[in-house]
Amino acid sequence: MNTFGTLFRLTSWGESHGPAVGGVIDGCPAGLLLDEAAIAAQLARRRTAQSLLTSSRRESDAVRLLSGLYEGRTTGTPIAFEVANEDAKSEHYAAIAGLYRPSHADFTYEAKFGHRDPRGGGRASARETVARVVAGTIAEQLLREQFGVEIVAWVGSVAKIGSSVDADSVTRAEVDRSAVRCPDTTAAAAMEAEILAARSEGDTVGGTITCVARGLPAGWGEPVFGKLEAELARAMLSLPACKGFESGSGFDGTRMRGSAHNDDFVRDGERITTATNRSGGIQGGISNGAPVLFRAAFKPVATHFQPQQTVTRDGEPTTFTASGRHDPCVVPRAVPMVEAMAALTLLDAALLHRARSGR
Repeated sequence: MNTFGTLFRLTSWGESHGPAVGGVIDGCPAGLLLDEAAIAAQLARRRTAQSLLTSSRRESDAVRLLSGLYEGRTTGTPIAFEVANEDAKSEHYAAIAGLYRPSHADFTYEAKFGHRDPRGGGRASARETVARVVAGTIAEQLLREQFGVEIVAWVGSVAKIGSSVDADSVTRAEVDRSAVRCPDTTAAAAMEAEILAARSEGDTVGGTITCVARGLPAGWGEPVFGKLEAELARAMLSLPACKGFESGSGFDGTRMRGSAHNDDFVRDGERITTATNRSGGIQGGISNGAPVLFRAAFKPVATHFQPQQTVTRDGEPTTFTASGRHDPCVVPRAVPMVEAMAALTLLDAALLHRARSGR
């Protein structure tokens, strides 16, 4: 299950401390003038060592495109790419290779495969998401140029600190004004202070990311088992550390009555739309033309620097304290990851709809 998508497909490869990570994109239409600067910009937003809010691992994340392009345009053939791992420090993991770190994938990967790469989490590391961001940025370019869709994500909360953001108008420029990637300046300051406080105590915190996709037409998404919010949920929950997903009103909607929750239909010029958007732009699993809105929840980073109890491979109890370079909170760097997975999901839905309807 290293491949994501139906018509626009990404197969990713590589481990955190291997020589490189990368991917192969299949199903990209021919003729797209690839915006390599946009890929670099999104990778820069995902990159470590941006601030005290992130890990200090330093990677240039320069993409080497190996196939699928001629004179800067896509040819319709597979696009293969790689990104070198330049700052892996495997010695940080030598002392803990024989034990299972709490809430990591160490135990489960070994239980499944019988043999694992303990360096930096191997394939389970967030380093794997480099490939998602590269492919997602290409998908986003296609969505914008061919379908008029715009995607913006931001940090909605950190720990118990929430924010207030207008999903109908927020821009990436506003999101990137703060290191924590929250466009609510008051909340952003409090979030940054919370992350730095956790870091100073050798601890970590979690948070949520909100994402909006504007400009979708009605009709994207497949009935029953291919519902658009189900596909978005699958995409988000495949991200490292993501533990929850909700669309539209989400869990808050359970506190309302149906008479207050329903989105009334209205006419807006030549099109039919809804007066409110508690459905999050999706009804019956199919887009209704309103902005698609969802949230993804990310747990506190599993690696903190306080003593932890665990067992060795032989089942012997032991205490260990982590070392090395780790994020005190994943959500600032996860914003472009969420945007990438949203773009991959929505482009696939667009291409499936086009194949079905011819438009």
